[in-house]
Parts: sequence; C-alpha cells; structure tokens
Amino acid sequence: MSRPVHFEIHASDPSRACRFYADALGWSFEDWSGYAGGPYFGVISGPDDQPGINGAIMQRTGDPPPAGSPVQGAVLTVGCEDFDATARMILSAGGTVALDKHALPGMAWQGYFLDTEGNVFGLHQPDPEAG
Repeated sequence: MSRPVHFEIHASDPSRACRFYADALGWSFEDWSGYAGGPYFGVISGPDDQPGINGAIMQRTGDPPPAGSPVQGAVLTVGCEDFDATARMILSAGGTVALDKHALPGMAWQGYFLDTEGNVFGLHQPDPEAG
C-alpha cells in the first residue's frame, strides 16, 4: 500500500502563491529552485510531529484553469481547528469561496476555496456535532 508523501501546487506566479499560503494558512517555504531547475518552493505545512505532509509550489507550465472549469487532478484538503477563522484568513489573503461551508453530518465542516492562482483546495474542521 502506498500513501501520499508530497504535494505540488502549480502557480502562474509562485511568489504570489507562497505569500497567499503563508498569509492564509501560516505555511513557510524553502527555495528549492536549484534542485528543480526552475521556480520551486518547498512547503513546510506544519510540525513534523503532527499528521500531514509537506510539498511544494512550482511554476505552472501552461495556462491556469479557466474560471468555473471542473477540477482536474487531486484536491488538497487542509485541516483546521476553526473553520470560520481560517476561512476569514483565506479570504483576507486573496482567496475566494468555491463551495460554501457545509456539514458532513456527525463528522466535520467542509468547504472549498480558490487560491490566488485559481487552484481549488478544501478546508476541513472535524466536529462530531456538525449537522
């Protein structure tokens, strides 16, 4: 059995995307461009002793997805302790709502956003009282 160990977010403007995710989610970055031969920023999404994976933001090699187009590829979902507070940070950093907050009854609150590059990502707050 294999599990995801790394993610990549494609961005037309990798520096802008790094600023967005730093402001919206508190991520930090390391410049790994020398290894990749182009703009490639390692993402540190949290402490090593907590569940989750790290990844990278890299230069998009084509056009960004048109607004309203269906998702292509996988959607990265980020866990949080307070959906509403995290959503405010995402919106303040320049993100937009793709799908409003909704209950996964008895499990969690879930919603989807677009980053500054037009990429969709999910936000998930565990809550057994959701409903």
